[in-house]
Amino acid sequence: MQSRFRSDRRLTVRMTVTLFLLGLLYVAFIAALVVLLKSWVLVVVVAAGMLGAQYWFSDRIALFAMRGRVVEREEYPELHAVIDRLCAIADMPKPVVAVSNMDMPNAFATGRNPDNAVVCVTTGLLRRLEPAELEGVLAHELSHVAHKDVAVITVASFLGVIAGLIVRFAFYSQLFGGGRRDQNTAVVFAAVMGVSAAVYALSFLLIRALSRYRELAADRAAAQLTGRPSALASALTKVSGDIARIPTKDLRTAQAFNAFYFAPALGSGPDLARLFSTHPSLEQRIDQLGRISAELGEAARPGKAG
Repeated sequence: MQSRFRSDRRLTVRMTVTLFLLGLLYVAFIAALVVLLKSWVLVVVVAAGMLGAQYWFSDRIALFAMRGRVVEREEYPELHAVIDRLCAIADMPKPVVAVSNMDMPNAFATGRNPDNAVVCVTTGLLRRLEPAELEGVLAHELSHVAHKDVAVITVASFLGVIAGLIVRFAFYSQLFGGGRRDQNTAVVFAAVMGVSAAVYALSFLLIRALSRYRELAADRAAAQLTGRPSALASALTKVSGDIARIPTKDLRTAQAFNAFYFAPALGSGPDLARLFSTHPSLEQRIDQLGRISAELGEAARPGKAG
């Protein structure tokens, strides 16, 4: 079913190109595993099984990792009411609603399609945001579901994770077992490590390029659906500022899921991770919302919830 979220052709093209290029990398990755394990049947079965599990159970994995739990209307009536209203406006199925008991203010969406999606918010977000700001954040997350980029990011992330594991496996196998191997085996392991490292690096860059654009696309779609870009800008400013004040050591677990978050879990101060962030800068997002606000003729200034 087509939702009323404004379609984004450039996002669709980027998702298609990203999946195509990652598919080529996946072929190279499988070839490396075949060389390593000398059994293409085993490699295909294991890879297909892990990819299928990532695709079909990504929502459960994400909820478990971020301590989220499904909540019913009786427990969080206001949260359900906002999502009900947005889904009615957008003409899309209502996702499962979940809450994570975390002080870090954030939200994420996951799921393989609009009919099997989850939108989760943290208790820290619910405590900090005004109703209009919360509506903007939830519209942002619902747009990810409607545009289907959540499923693309889920599948795309799989390759990078597995390639990274192969690099570690090859490294430690060579480190601790190198003395028992002949020269040919050592060459094979070096080749496997090199291919896997290249696959990881390329998938890392491709995913971040897509992720940054999809966040801008979600901001645009949410602002246009709600007609209140200033409320979303206010939420962005508030959430990003509060996250920056949380010690980096307390954010490390959450950083593994940055590609799914409304705002990245980055600590304050200069950090190399910011150069490879899954999100565009706060300034870029606020500037875009300011332009949309002007186009819509919104009375309130960007950055102030009206």
